[in-house]
Amino acid sequence: MLGHGAKDHPTMKDVPIGLAAKGTRKEFDSMGTVEVPADTYYGAQTARSLVHFSIGDDRMPKAVYHAYGIVKKACALVNQAEGRLPAWKADPIVRAADEAVAGKLDDHFPLYVWQTGSGTQSNMNVNEVLSNRAIQLLGGELGTQEPVGPNDDVNLGQSSNDTFPTAMHIAAVEEVDARLLPQLDALAKAIEVKAADWMHVVKIGRTHLEDATPLTVGQEWSGYAAQVRACMEAIADSRRGLYELAIGGTAVGTGLNAPKGFSVKVAAKIAELTGKPFVTAPNKFMAQGSLDAMVRAHAALAGLAVALMKIANDMRWLASGPRCGLGELKLPQNEPGSSIMPGKVNPTQCEAIVMIAIQVLGDNSGVQFAGSQGNFELNAMRPIIINNFLHSARILGDGCEKFRTFSVEGTQLDEKRIAGYVENSLMLVTALSPVIGYQKAAHISEAADAEGATLREAALKSGYVDEATFDRVMDPKSMVGEGVGGA
Repeated sequence: MLGHGAKDHPTMKDVPIGLAAKGTRKEFDSMGTVEVPADTYYGAQTARSLVHFSIGDDRMPKAVYHAYGIVKKACALVNQAEGRLPAWKADPIVRAADEAVAGKLDDHFPLYVWQTGSGTQSNMNVNEVLSNRAIQLLGGELGTQEPVGPNDDVNLGQSSNDTFPTAMHIAAVEEVDARLLPQLDALAKAIEVKAADWMHVVKIGRTHLEDATPLTVGQEWSGYAAQVRACMEAIADSRRGLYELAIGGTAVGTGLNAPKGFSVKVAAKIAELTGKPFVTAPNKFMAQGSLDAMVRAHAALAGLAVALMKIANDMRWLASGPRCGLGELKLPQNEPGSSIMPGKVNPTQCEAIVMIAIQVLGDNSGVQFAGSQGNFELNAMRPIIINNFLHSARILGDGCEKFRTFSVEGTQLDEKRIAGYVENSLMLVTALSPVIGYQKAAHISEAADAEGATLREAALKSGYVDEATFDRVMDPKSMVGEGVGGA
C-alpha cells in the first residue's frame, strides 16, 4: 500500500463510475469501523448520519453537492498550485469533483436535511465520495483512505464551517441565475406583450373591491409587468451578499490550518470556474457566525411571492364566471375543472401560483427564524436555510414558466363585457366633479344608483349639467391618461 510520502505514486486511470461489488465493505473514521454498502462511494461518517438522522423524506438538495464539487475542485487546484497537494493526487480529486458537479455521483449523496446544523456530515459525505472515487481512479482499495484521504487530502485547508456556507452561496446563485431570473424575464415579457396589445381597451377600475374610475387593460397589465421587473431587480441585487464566500475561515473564522492567502485564491478560483463574481468574504466572523446574506436573499424571493400572488389573484377574479362572475378575462382552458360539474373550467395556473407564494412565504418564516439562531462563531441552522432557499427558488421558477405558458400567453379579453361595465359604472361621475363640484356629482351618482337610472339620465334630471357638457366631459377614453405615463 502506498503512503502519503511514497516516491513511486500510482497513475490515474480512466475508470468509469460505478461499483459492481455486492454486500458491504469496511470503512473507518476517528470513532471506529462501520460497514457500508459495497456499491457506494461514501464512507463511515455518511453511514453514521444515515442511521442517526433518517428523518422524514427530505434529502439534502443535490444542488448543494454540485456546488460542493466546485468548492472541492477549487481547493484542490489551489493546493496543487502551491505545492501542498501533488498533482497525482489533485488530478483524481478534480476528476471526481467534476463528476459531482455534473450530477454523475448524485446517488452517493443520500443524506437528510435534518442533520448537524453546520453541514459537517454533508461535507464529509462529499469528502468520502471524492476520496473513494479518486482511490478507484488510482487503482487503490476503497475504504483504506489511501492514497487519497477524505480529511487530509480532499478537505485540505478546509472546515465544514467555511465550506458548507460557501457551497450554500454557490448553489443559491446558480439556481437564481440558471432558472429563476430567466423565467421571470420571460414572464415579464409575456405580460408586457399583453399590456401593449390591450393599451387601448378602456375598462373600469376597482379600488376597495368597489367600482372606481376607468383605466385601460394595458395600463393594469403594465403594473403587473412592473411588479415582476422590480422583483427581478431585488433578487439580482440580493446576490451581492451571496458573492462573498466564507471559504478560508475554517473553524471559527480565524483561518486556522488554512495557508495564508488561501481564502482569496480559492474564491478567485471559484469565480473562474463558475463565471460568477465570487470573492472572499471580508469578514469571516460574520460569514460564519451568521447567515444574513441568505436571509436577505430569501427575503427577495418572498417579495416575488407577494407580487405573484397579487397578479394571480387579480387574474382569477377578473376571469371569474363565465356567467355569474366578473368575466373580463378568458383564461386558457387546460383541463376539466370538476369531477361532477360538466363543462366547468377553473383558473388552475393562478391557483398554483397562489399556493407557491404561500409556500415561499412559509419557507421565508423558517429562513428568518433559522437566521436568528446564530450562536457565537457559528449559525448551526444551515441545512434548513439552504433547503428552503433552493425549494423556494425552484418552485418560483417552475411556477412562473407554467403560469406564463399555460395562462398568461393564452389569456384573452371579453371586450363586450368590459365595455358594458364601463358604460354602467357610476364612478364615471368623478369627471363631473371639476365642473359642478364634488357634492353635486355625488348626488347624481346616489340618485342614479337609487333609481336604477344611467348617469346620463340622473345628471340631466338633476339640472346641474346640460346635455352638451355631459357628453363632452363623460368620455371614458379621456379619463385614462396617456398610457403608462399618464396621470
